[in-house]
Amino acid sequence: MTHDVRPEGALTLALRHPGVYHSVSALAPICAPSEVPWGEKAFRHYLSDDRTRWLDHDTCALLRAGKRWPGTALVDQGLGDKFLTRELRPELLEAACAETATPLALRRHDGHDHGYYFVATMIEDHLRHHARALA
Repeated sequence: MTHDVRPEGALTLALRHPGVYHSVSALAPICAPSEVPWGEKAFRHYLSDDRTRWLDHDTCALLRAGKRWPGTALVDQGLGDKFLTRELRPELLEAACAETATPLALRRHDGHDHGYYFVATMIEDHLRHHARALA
């Protein structure tokens, strides 16, 4: 028996499964995994060396391929995150959304990384974001 393990996040799931999700948000996502070291390592391990397969699991690539999520995605990113410039790359998501006219609320926060206190600080806004979409 083989396992089809896929490195998915909230943004890619919402793009890959339209109609299933009514809202989407993310805390410190890896925005373009096919373009960063962590994603390259993970994708090679889980999906093979075939980079074309990686694009189905890359938020920015999915947006450029015409996929869309419902409403406006809420994304929070801590500017003190040590993975910000090498792995997370929110500016790539911002650019892909701008290029494709896809609604995005990208909020950047000084003094935060992506640890417990960041999540605890931001989670209420994310729950309210989803509650508004589901009301």
